[in-house]
Amino acid sequence: MSQKARPLPEAAEPETPHLDFAGTTPYEDYVKADVLTHLQHTLSDDPGEMVFLVTTQVMELWFTVLVHEWETAAHALRADDVPTAIAALKRSVRELEALNASWKPLGQLTPAQFNSYRAALGEGSGFQSAMYRRMEFLLGEKSASMLVPHRGAPRVHAELEKALHEPSLYDEVLRLLARRGQAIPGSVLRRDVSRRYEPSDQVERVWTAIYSGAQDAELARLGEALTDVAELVWRWRNDHLVATRRAMGAKPGTGGSAGVAWLEKRARKNVFPELWTARSHV
Repeated sequence: MSQKARPLPEAAEPETPHLDFAGTTPYEDYVKADVLTHLQHTLSDDPGEMVFLVTTQVMELWFTVLVHEWETAAHALRADDVPTAIAALKRSVRELEALNASWKPLGQLTPAQFNSYRAALGEGSGFQSAMYRRMEFLLGEKSASMLVPHRGAPRVHAELEKALHEPSLYDEVLRLLARRGQAIPGSVLRRDVSRRYEPSDQVERVWTAIYSGAQDAELARLGEALTDVAELVWRWRNDHLVATRRAMGAKPGTGGSAGVAWLEKRARKNVFPELWTARSHV
């Protein structure tokens, strides 16, 4: 006779997590959540100001992560470690997607809603963000004049000045290509890296040759990782433009900027330009 199947033992209840700590929780010690959640000091009575402030602070945190990733990629390229550079660039693509999603809470602002707390910003403007400026410098968008707003903050000014005079991420890419035998012109390799990068026909021809070769080659994969980054930077600029246009039309921006007109000019520019133009010749 077949023996009756014995009932399975009941699953043990999960153990109660450790709840009693001598001081703050290990989570708090690591994340500093109490610090983060007490940095919101609104300057108006409008309830919509809180989401504007928090969203802006979240953007600053993503800027910080992206600077870390692109500096990691630049250092790896300097050491001829392309896989590590590509991995950092791929992570930054996901982080850019999260950063760009930050426009969602702000993208539906009407002029009346924005005006209800706009005065609280005073002369504050996003172009004054030091961490965003470091991002732009890493992308090759160099300008010594953008250090001027930070003269009153010595540590921040010193960090930006250092970043201004260091090779950008794209400079490191082009130097790597030259070391790999690609015909990057000496004028590009010796250029003043504290100035904005200008496109080169010869660099365009190098990328054309790379893209005309094996698609799984390491340099082609590096080019595509950079293009993914460049595309999302372009989308960031366009989402910023649309959100600003919706909230304030063509009025002058905060901090004395030209507002939409300035953003329109920025939105027309691509970073890593030859990666885009070379595609017409493949």
